[in-house]
Amino acid sequence: MAKRMKEKTEKINKNRDTRPHASAKFLRVSSSKLNIIMDLVRGKSYNEAVGILANTPNKSAEYILDVVKSAGANAENNMGLNKQDLYVAEIYSGQGATFKRQNIRGRGRVDQILKRTSHITVKLDTVAK
Repeated sequence: MAKRMKEKTEKINKNRDTRPHASAKFLRVSSSKLNIIMDLVRGKSYNEAVGILANTPNKSAEYILDVVKSAGANAENNMGLNKQDLYVAEIYSGQGATFKRQNIRGRGRVDQILKRTSHITVKLDTVAK
């Protein structure tokens, strides 16, 4: 069961992504609504992405802004990088758990309401000079 455990661990650590990142899980908005706003900031510099998200009047933009700021803080505090040199390398959302609720209708029937959640992941990288 524990065959070549050290070799496997070394291989995993060698291939690990070392870029600064942050994520938020179980947000009460569908991932399709998040994707519209994510397309605005994908590939932009950190400061430009924060400016765009701060001025976008959308609930999704607030969630994404928090995660982008968190990734920037992780880069600055944990890795010693400068926020001026960062850009949004990857940003994506995935579907989270779906809350199922019921709405009572006429003639003894029930409609199902699906309240979708999502997960956001942001990875930053430094600009090559």
